[in-house]
Amino acid sequence: MKLTKKRSQKAGLPPGALVHIGEKKVEQVKIRILDYNETHFEEKEVKIIEECFPFKDTPTVTWINIDGIHDVEIIEKLGIHFGMHPLLLEDILNTEQRPKMEDLGDYIFIVLKMIYPDDQKNEIEAEQISLILGPNFVISFQEREGDVFDPVRDRIRKAKGRIRKAGSDYLAYVLLDVIVDNYFLVLENVGETIEDTEQQLTINPKPETLQYIRGLKNEMIFLRKSVWPLRELINSLERCESIIIHESTGAYLRDVYDHTIQIIDTVESYRDMISGMLDIYLSSISNKMNEVMKVLTIFASIFIPLTFIAGLYGMNFEFMPELEWRWAYFALLGFMLLIGITLVIYFKRKRWL
Repeated sequence: MKLTKKRSQKAGLPPGALVHIGEKKVEQVKIRILDYNETHFEEKEVKIIEECFPFKDTPTVTWINIDGIHDVEIIEKLGIHFGMHPLLLEDILNTEQRPKMEDLGDYIFIVLKMIYPDDQKNEIEAEQISLILGPNFVISFQEREGDVFDPVRDRIRKAKGRIRKAGSDYLAYVLLDVIVDNYFLVLENVGETIEDTEQQLTINPKPETLQYIRGLKNEMIFLRKSVWPLRELINSLERCESIIIHESTGAYLRDVYDHTIQIIDTVESYRDMISGMLDIYLSSISNKMNEVMKVLTIFASIFIPLTFIAGLYGMNFEFMPELEWRWAYFALLGFMLLIGITLVIYFKRKRWL
């Protein structure tokens, strides 16, 4: 309902009107700055957005990370100072964006989905990540606090690898690479869940399992919508002729592109498996029903002749000589027992039991 109201508020506004579309996931916006080069490193958390402005033209590489995009005023001030197009700011505030890349000359705009498993809800959580890649800076916008970027921050702090020696384009690559690699972790969890569900389907299918399959199917649809455009995004970055992205970074982007293809193949495989799980469920239910009907049929087959005999001697005819016999009752019970035992032996020889 909140999302619908916010969309309705934007209806009729001019292009570039800044309205946050999505859920408010943090109470207060958090702004962190990492400024570094090969010999210099500075990390701090700032309270007001204006403290980020001096880093626009520094010779060092600056990473500005903003957790929480519901405060339109902060986004607007940052956009004005860094010369961002109003339509770009509009896309940052709209959390329902399709993953894409836009080369706007002075900077490159990237938007994609960051996913991670929620163990408490037993489902996949996602948030939109927007990146602004400039000549000497990267600005990242997140919906909430907490991300998969801690290993990147650790590498910058401890000067691991070549990240402190490279430019802002390499930093953007590293952030993309971490996001894409996290897709593998999520897919591993999904794969284990699919295997457990398949075993449950073959052993003891339940109506609750069918609902679980439906949830898995919806997750695969979401992952597919997130990953397929990501392939196009990485490919566009790799082929981009912008001076911001150096040729040496292209090789790393090709590696991310290969990872994206692997993720797409895995998602498609899981989709096929989940589609087949519905057939397995219906087959298991049918087999279970057949077993029940088989038992009932065997019981019915045993009692049909017994019922016939009981019905025959239950008729009220006067001249039935067996009725006058002293041992007729016990003889009839023994004969009926013999018929039942004979049918059970016959069914076992036919392997119906």
